[in-house]
Amino acid sequence: MDKYDVVVIGSGPGGAAAAYALKAGGKRVALIEDDLWGGTCPNRGCDPKKMLVSGMEVVERNNQMIGKGFSRIESIDWPELMAFKRSYTEPFSESFKKGVEESGIDAIEGSARFIGDARIEVGEDVIEADAFVIATGQRPSILNVEGKELLLTSTDFLDMDELPERMAFLGAGYIAFELAAIANAAGSEVTIIHHNDRPLKGFDAELVGSLVKAYEDKGIAFAFDVDVESISEEGQGFSVQGKIEGAQSYSERFDCVVGATGRIPNVEALDLENAHVEYDGHGIAADGFLQTSNPAIYAVGDVVAKKIPKLTPTASFEGAYLARRILGDEAEPIAYPPIVSIVYGSPKLAQVGVGATETADHAERYRLDDRDIAGWFTYRRIGEPVSKVKIVREGERLVGASALSSQADALINHLAILIDSGIVRKDLDRMILGSPTLASDLSSLM
Repeated sequence: MDKYDVVVIGSGPGGAAAAYALKAGGKRVALIEDDLWGGTCPNRGCDPKKMLVSGMEVVERNNQMIGKGFSRIESIDWPELMAFKRSYTEPFSESFKKGVEESGIDAIEGSARFIGDARIEVGEDVIEADAFVIATGQRPSILNVEGKELLLTSTDFLDMDELPERMAFLGAGYIAFELAAIANAAGSEVTIIHHNDRPLKGFDAELVGSLVKAYEDKGIAFAFDVDVESISEEGQGFSVQGKIEGAQSYSERFDCVVGATGRIPNVEALDLENAHVEYDGHGIAADGFLQTSNPAIYAVGDVVAKKIPKLTPTASFEGAYLARRILGDEAEPIAYPPIVSIVYGSPKLAQVGVGATETADHAERYRLDDRDIAGWFTYRRIGEPVSKVKIVREGERLVGASALSSQADALINHLAILIDSGIVRKDLDRMILGSPTLASDLSSLM
């Protein structure tokens, strides 16, 4: 039986951040992985998605310049784009594991299950530790309807050899919007099917409406208020059957149907009951110190039941905090900075800090500035058709922002830095920034 100071279960960004920092702090550490080393993000999540988004961005930037020296791009060479993606993902897992081993962390392959409060089993091996960190993440949720086995997932989409001509995405969260935009740019006919009429419910409703309109202008169809009841094979394709608002029937045929109805925590295989760790359908319960109901067991990343966005940088932030906590260098509960959320769509939608709803609920405290900035030089020079920003202030300080444009991902990070650092307009006026750029626009937004 092996004994460690700390065992980390799951090698994604949260687990890896904790493991490397704990090893650097002098602890004997084991990192356990039962799938691809490095976790979802670099292998079948945000990184490969961004590789495909790169192709979408080329099409988008080109097509915004039609009539200005450029001709329309109708599609992408999908196999070549996929080969580009695989040039990154295929060697990643092995390379990541090699880095873990070279750092002096024991890399253990297999599925871990608790057999006691401070003991796990991996295959035939029993391992004890003074502390455990659970960082097993999430996986795609499969809609529980007849024919659900016919549904593809985001994992399948990100590794397609050929792109189908006609595709449907079930769900209207960020995954559906992102993959739909990629497929549309690559030349597929795309439909997003959702059970109500409020897509991307965590984002500003007005900007989401503008995003939906932009998608429709690109030829993406939406079927709202559809209660999907079944998926069935029909010839060489698949039929989606359901009800519209519980009465009128819905039936459409597609070459493939991708389920994008959320993600669920990876907890079942851990046998958490044996370690007296509390959890539910949202994930593992953890306190402000990321400690579970078992004092020797902690949890980080997407497997944790929490209200803040479950994002890769959030997991990394938690892993680094937890390492300091275990090493005795952190006495305070975890305090999150402003967290940026981005939908890598076409255009992109991003937000940070206080939103429009909270502003409306506390009008005596916050002031909202809503701007259409498509005419600004930064956006006019690239033929940007949609560019909107919402700024929320508390006195002179910026406390929240939302943005919709092809540049929203970069802009929102600039704004997040202003929020976190407390920079106000007079501070920006003392700076001489490269112009014209997103950064030089900031003083005008403030």
